[in-house]
This record gives sequence, C-alpha cells and structure tokens, in this order.
Amino acid sequence: MPFRVFNLAEAAEYLSMQEKALEELARRGEIPCLRQGGHLHFRHHDIDEWASDRVLHLDDQRLEAFHRRSGSARREVSADEPIMPSLVRPEWIAPALACRTKASVLDEMATLADSTELVGDRKELLDSLTEREKLCSTALSGGLALLHPRVHEPYMFFDSFIVVGKTIAQIPFGSPDRSTTDIFFLVCCQDDRIHLHVLARLCMMCHRTSLLMEMRETDDPKELHRILLASETELLASQPSAGTPRR
Repeated sequence: MPFRVFNLAEAAEYLSMQEKALEELARRGEIPCLRQGGHLHFRHHDIDEWASDRVLHLDDQRLEAFHRRSGSARREVSADEPIMPSLVRPEWIAPALACRTKASVLDEMATLADSTELVGDRKELLDSLTEREKLCSTALSGGLALLHPRVHEPYMFFDSFIVVGKTIAQIPFGSPDRSTTDIFFLVCCQDDRIHLHVLARLCMMCHRTSLLMEMRETDDPKELHRILLASETELLASQPSAGTPRR
C-alpha cells in the first residue's frame, strides 16, 4: 500500500477532508501531490506523513472536527466511544525511564513495544521511529511526544496498541516551543487511518484534560493506566454526540 497513488476523491476520503479543501491545499503547495494531465494524484506514503504531522499541529477547533470526521469514517473506531481500553495495558506503561537523550528514548520505547509481543521486528520499528523523528519531531508543547513509525504497514504489528513511557529527567526532544519532554506515547496501529484518529484522540486528551499533570504525580503503572482511561472518559463526556450539531 505505501506505493499506492490516490486520485483527488480517494485522497480526500483517506484524509477525512472535503475534495475542495484538499484541492485548495494542493493549489497552494501545502500538501505533496503530482499533476498529470490536469488531474491531481497523491502518493499514499507522502500524504500519510503529511497527515500525521498535520494532526499533531491542528488548532483546537480543527482538531475536534478532524477527530469527529475520522471517527465516523471507520467502523473500527468512533468519535463517541472509548478506544484506550483496547489499546493500552498497565504492563505496557514504563513510569521511570532513565533515558537522557532522544536516541535512548526511541530505543527504550521500541523495547517496551517489543515486550507486548505484538511487534514483528523491533529493529524495523526503531528504524522507522528514527526516520520519523528526522522528518519532524513528534514532541508537542506541554512536555509530551506522540511517537509513531514513519510507515504504517499491517505486517509491522500483530494488533494495534499503545505503549507509554515517562522519563525521570526532562529530555530535549524538539518541541516547537523548545520545552523539554518527559511523557511519551508510542502509537502502533495496523491501519493508518485508525492511526490518525488515535493521534487526534490523544492530542485532545492531553490538551483538554489534566492528563499530563496527573501522570506526573505518580509512578504506579496501574494508577497511570486508570488516569489515562479516566481522561478519555472525561473528554468524551464533554463532546457533543455524533448526532448533535455544534452551535
């Protein structure tokens, strides 16, 4: 699938966007695309990278809109239903990583992911994480990073999951506001469109609830897991249901 080429309609559906909006982005040169015979074409690999970075940096209103659209586009996920219970377990949370560099964080998080026994090849995962960080850091303001591989292929993982790490020391990780990072989510999804929805969900949880502050107050994996699920519950309760228009 990474070598697949989408037409305008297919790319818009994949990105949960209106065709006119996508066409305008292409006209302004804000999304990678090809023009052939007067038609727009989009390489799957290029727009997946673009979309992942875009989700991490959407403003609050656009993030919420994308989260709702991406949730309604896939049967496996919903904008109104919790997804964290099926993706993360207490034993997949490392509360006291002794990392001091970006490279060591990536290595430890790849090892943590491998411990789930859902990773096909640890080295391939680590290489893909490293390549993704070279393109653009996944660190965000607030001291968190949403790590994910550069390429999302079904064969990389036996199932979708998230592992969570918290470092003892603050790490310079390339945050846009130049702040340091201590909380790391590694998102490993078999389907890249589900991956984008999960990224949006985590961004909203981190920025709309007290998740990060509460995570910094404990090193108990079971308590961290409880906090994570409670944050998602709080977020969903604050959102209008799919059938309720926003005023």
